[in-house]
Amino acid sequence: MSFEPYRLDPRIGAGIKAMSYVNPTPIQEGALPPALAGRDVLGLAQTGTGKTAAFVLPILQRLLDGPRGRVRALVVAPTRELAEQIHRDVVTLGKATGLRSVTVYGGVGFAQQQQALRGRADVVVACPGRLLDHMGRGNVDFGNLEVLVLDEADHMLDMGFLPDVRRILARVPSGAQRLLFSATMPDDLRGLVRDVLTDPVTVEVGRREAPATVEQALYPVERKDKAALLKHVLREDDPSSALVFTRTKHGAKKLAAQLERDNHFVAAIQGNLSQNKRQKALDGFRDGRYRILVATDIAARGIDVLRVSHVINYDMPDTVDAYIHRIGRTGRAERDGRALTFVTSDDHAMVRDIERRLGKRIERVQVEGFAPAGQDAEGTPSGGGGVPGRAPGTARGAAPARREQSQGAGSGRRRRRRGRGRSGNRSRGEDTGTGPHRD
Repeated sequence: MSFEPYRLDPRIGAGIKAMSYVNPTPIQEGALPPALAGRDVLGLAQTGTGKTAAFVLPILQRLLDGPRGRVRALVVAPTRELAEQIHRDVVTLGKATGLRSVTVYGGVGFAQQQQALRGRADVVVACPGRLLDHMGRGNVDFGNLEVLVLDEADHMLDMGFLPDVRRILARVPSGAQRLLFSATMPDDLRGLVRDVLTDPVTVEVGRREAPATVEQALYPVERKDKAALLKHVLREDDPSSALVFTRTKHGAKKLAAQLERDNHFVAAIQGNLSQNKRQKALDGFRDGRYRILVATDIAARGIDVLRVSHVINYDMPDTVDAYIHRIGRTGRAERDGRALTFVTSDDHAMVRDIERRLGKRIERVQVEGFAPAGQDAEGTPSGGGGVPGRAPGTARGAAPARREQSQGAGSGRRRRRRGRGRSGNRSRGEDTGTGPHRD
């Protein structure tokens, strides 16, 4: 199926061609007809499914007719990176339409945004906190607002934005079309859905499944050995582009510094960075200057990089949905990807929950010198002896991994050929600059 049945304006068709879209994705197939018809829509889909275009295309089609230079569409997103990604899509898809989009978020100058809001913008893509600041100062008028989009609503709740979102909703005209997109549907979000949407069309796409193109593996390890195991994996797999997830901002910054000392091309994004440094890190990862990006879940929202070869869960995510969302950042656009998760003795309950959701068992990979002694391939104590430390005399570092028999001979060699570029290593003596992970 192509985009022709939706009868989009030829100017929007030019944007679709510029984005190299050929056929609509499942979330687009489900959401475009009701959205174009003016219905409220609840879209449940993971990152990487094409959901941004599912609401941007109807917005552009609707705004072609009617007055220009007034805020007629508002998209609210949880992070600056996601806001920028949505803005870029609006600009590219709508280049031939003459519609203007502006971004509003913290970490950058207030005055420039004020001028942009008063400069006859048609679409505003904003984060809640800074948008409320502008609303409080009278810098934005929603009297002509026709479409409201809440994107990644579940993470807005996770970040504590629910009160801010409700304050924004109070200023939205009652007749405006409302679209809400989320990867998950926690209980708190159900109440917001009831309050925001009127007789919505619900479109749910693959919400409970991990991408079929992603090969998953669990690596048992003691907490204190995680950094050394990561360096070993980077040597062995030699990823062309790796996204490494940590639980905390401090952990992301510390790990990136360790990898840089080992001469990896690495950057980190976390909440304490200025917007300029965050954008520099993202741009460098996107264009290949950095082969490794270390990030927290919240900071990673909005990362839209098509060719991520590896996702590495250095720290186990807190929920099953977060796990599925993380690994969905590789294996996109029908490409193969690998998702590796480091598992400590504290993580076994979450592993069971993940496998229960997936409906299958994830491969275990034990690397000699790293797998906790006294545990079997399931990560559980064997031989009735508890979980002692590393076995005496076990070598550190370059020992081969022991995989399950079902993987067959040569599977490790196939994986190593997937990566390119020596996992981002650089020769000593090269000018490394100041590295985006440094504040």
